Amino acid sequence: MKKYTTVIGLEVHAELKTNSKAFCSCSTEFGGEPNTHVCPVCLGMPGALPVLNKQVVEFAIRAGLALNCDIQKFNKFDRKNYFYPDLSKNYQISQFDQPICLGGHIDIEVEGGKKRIGVTRIHMEEDAGKLNHSGATISTSDSSAVDYNRAGVPLIEIVSEPDMRSSEEARAYLEQLKAILEYTDVCDCKMQEGSLRCDANISVMPEGAAEFGTRAEIKNLNSFRALVRAIEYEVERQIDLVESGGHVVQETRTWDDAQGMTLSMRSKEEAHDYRYFPEPDLVPVELDDAWIERVKNELPELPAQRQQRLMTENGLPAYDAGLIVATKAMADYFDAACKNAGDDKAVANWLLGDVSAYLNNEGIEIDAFPIKPENLGEMVALIKGGVLSSKLAKKVFAEMLKADKSPKVLVKELGLEQVSDEGAIAAIVDEVLAENPQSIADFKAGKDRAIGFLVGQVMKKSRGKANPGMVNKLLVEKMQ
Repeated sequence: MKKYTTVIGLEVHAELKTNSKAFCSCSTEFGGEPNTHVCPVCLGMPGALPVLNKQVVEFAIRAGLALNCDIQKFNKFDRKNYFYPDLSKNYQISQFDQPICLGGHIDIEVEGGKKRIGVTRIHMEEDAGKLNHSGATISTSDSSAVDYNRAGVPLIEIVSEPDMRSSEEARAYLEQLKAILEYTDVCDCKMQEGSLRCDANISVMPEGAAEFGTRAEIKNLNSFRALVRAIEYEVERQIDLVESGGHVVQETRTWDDAQGMTLSMRSKEEAHDYRYFPEPDLVPVELDDAWIERVKNELPELPAQRQQRLMTENGLPAYDAGLIVATKAMADYFDAACKNAGDDKAVANWLLGDVSAYLNNEGIEIDAFPIKPENLGEMVALIKGGVLSSKLAKKVFAEMLKADKSPKVLVKELGLEQVSDEGAIAAIVDEVLAENPQSIADFKAGKDRAIGFLVGQVMKKSRGKANPGMVNKLLVEKMQ
């Protein structure tokens, strides 16, 4: 069997966080009753004219600058003509030959190094409606109902260069892109609600070949897991097809998550089949330098910059910093918790340990975490100050999950103050040593486990309140 190179390009659709649609005043709110957020404009009724939402242009500029694109001062809208039930006008207002952003790139981490993935273009367009299928997937359904609430919701389509060579590179690219869109606040990136969706263009070619193979496009992947699984299945399908003497056809396919396979939807249309022509009801968009410069100056700290700050100013390892800045909400929580903690690394350890475990078990994001960041920081400060042991901090943490109380209050209510009085601890140490002469002999014989056993006995007698460092110090001194 030959060796093959995988070639992947992604088209990411990000719905913009505007209150109203791209060309009318209908609400963009998710979850309304079907066909209630509609009007003659977004339904494409005869004589209804679109009016461009200025915020759409603002968000497109912001996203383009964050992705290192060249903003096109002159750009225009076009009609993309095709028939599909979720497109009531039978055309989509989009951008074709003169989009708002060209060029750009995203840097991703792969196998311990950086790789630059090119961004071909970003263009503004309106979303289509949504088909609600009677079956589990479009391929297994007898009928579909159409909800046009999403029709006309503004989005940007971000088209990458075919620079990715594995499912993991594609995942890393999408994760980084998602973070940038969240940080710039142009999209809420709720993939489960469809506000961030991805189409993957996939092909294979013999290793060392000069030309890419024929590509298939996998539509509407709405989770990182689906993206990885769909790419890996499609690569294997195409290689098996080529190896058995067949050939890959250019087509659009859908991902069936239940079966874990891609299924053919339709032959892939080429650009000219859409019969693009300039949108006659909208004037071109002309931007001036002042507008672009203002948006540039208002850009927030982006994920890569924030990761660098957490490494240099907060002293975190690159890996920990990368995990924390992966979502803006987690990074914001970390910064808030560090304000009164006095130990930024300990805050990171709690976030990546107990906090993340709780979030995973409950299936929630950090936004819904019941412990306020200032309370987590205060608990870390109590540990650092010797008031609370690391072991007893687990009890305080568990109580904070149940009640909105500060750790100081809980420590007092539960009687968990750590004992750091040397005299009080020495008395317990003397008692434990008197009860365990064999452990003293083992310690003097060089058996390291003996000291651990004795520390455990002291902690047990003190009900976990004794300062572990002081316990260890006094045991060694007395046995020597």
